[in-house]
Amino acid sequence: MPYQAEIPYGAYWSTPFARWQGSFANLHSVEFAAHVARAELARRGIDPQAFDYGVLGFSVPQKHSFYGLPWLTGLIGAGQAGGPTVMQACATGVRTVLTAAQEIEVGMASTVLVVNCDRTSNGPHLYYPNPRGPGGTGVAEDWVMDSFGCDPLGPHSMLATAENVARKHGITTERQHEVVLRREAQYADALAGDAAFLKRFMTLPFDVPAPNLRKNVGTLTADEGVSRSTPEGLAQLAPVLEGGSITFGGQTHPADGNAAIVLTTAARARELSTDPKIAVRLHGFGLARAALAHMPEATVPAAHRALEQAGRTIGQMAAIKTHNPFAVNDLYFAQQTGADLMSMNNYGCSLVWGHPQAPMGTRSVIELIEELALRGGGLGLFTGCAAGDTAMALVLEVGDA
Repeated sequence: MPYQAEIPYGAYWSTPFARWQGSFANLHSVEFAAHVARAELARRGIDPQAFDYGVLGFSVPQKHSFYGLPWLTGLIGAGQAGGPTVMQACATGVRTVLTAAQEIEVGMASTVLVVNCDRTSNGPHLYYPNPRGPGGTGVAEDWVMDSFGCDPLGPHSMLATAENVARKHGITTERQHEVVLRREAQYADALAGDAAFLKRFMTLPFDVPAPNLRKNVGTLTADEGVSRSTPEGLAQLAPVLEGGSITFGGQTHPADGNAAIVLTTAARARELSTDPKIAVRLHGFGLARAALAHMPEATVPAAHRALEQAGRTIGQMAAIKTHNPFAVNDLYFAQQTGADLMSMNNYGCSLVWGHPQAPMGTRSVIELIEELALRGGGLGLFTGCAAGDTAMALVLEVGDA
C-alpha cells in the first residue's frame, strides 16, 4: 500500500559513526543531534519553522532526556513542533519513520523531522532504590553493558541468540568470515573517490565539536574505528563463547552517532527535495518476533510482512539493506529468502560501520535511498533485528516525481 508520506530526496543526513570511546564519547547524544540538525537543515535551506511534528528516537538515556523530542526541536529552533520520544532498541530507526508516516497519514501533521541518536560510550550507571532491601540497599544496572549481556526473559546475551541461530541452521565460522570480508569490501566502495558515496548524505570532513559545542576539537574523514580484516587474521580468531561459532570478527562494534530523515506530503516533498525530479515513496512496514533467544530469525518474517503490505516480492527488490550485528544475520536471511547474499548491503552496513542502535536503521534507510538513486530508481528493502527477538522492516521506492 502506498503511504501519503514521502521522504524529500536529500532531506536526510547522518554523522559518521565513531567506535565507542572514540571521538564522540563525551558528546551528549541529544544535544549533539540538535547541533548537527541545525547545520544540516541550514545546508539544505530548510527552515526549522516548517515542522509541525517531530519524532526522537534513542535507546541509551542521557541527562535531561526525559524532555525528549520537545527539547530537541526547541534546540534547533523548531519550538512549535511537539511529538513523541521512541525507544525500540535497534528497530527504533524504522519505528520512528513509521510513527511519522502514520501522523501524516491521518492528517495530524504535514512536515515531520525524525531524529535518531545514541551514545553507547560512557553509558549511564543506574541505581534503583529499595528501602525494603537488606540494609535499605537497592540494585544497580549498567545500561549499555548489562543490556548487551542479559535479556531478562532468558536470561541470555544477544550473542547467545546469534549462536542459537547459527547452530540451528548450520552456519559455520568460515561462512561468517566470508560475509565479513565481503561487507568490508562493499564499504570500501563507499570510500572510493574521496568517500563520494558517503558525501551524498554525510558532511565530510566532519567537524567534531567539544562537549560544550562551542568549538571544534577534531575532524573525521569517514566513520571512525572501522575494522580492516584479512582472511588470515579472521582465521586466527577463536569463537567468543566456548563451543560456539561467532568470533569477535564476525560481529559489529558499539558506536556513537546520529541520523535524521524528513517526511512530508508529496506536494511539499518537491519543495524540500534537493532534486525535485526524484520521489521517495513508502510502500510497506513490517514487525515480527522470533522465538525466545533467536533474535536474527525475526528479520525474515518482518521483511515478508513489509513486502506483503507493499504488494511486492523479494525478487522485485533492486537493493536490500540489513542490520547485521552478526554475520549470521545475513547468512540466515539469504538462506531463507533466496536473496543474493553477496549483493546485499552495497556500500556499507552496521556489521562494518558500527552499532549505535537507534540511528543505525536511519542511516541504513538513507543508504538504501542513495543506492537506488544511483541505480536510476527502483524498490528497496531494509530489515533489521532488535532486542527481545524482534525486528522491523521497510519497503520504499525511489522513482520519478
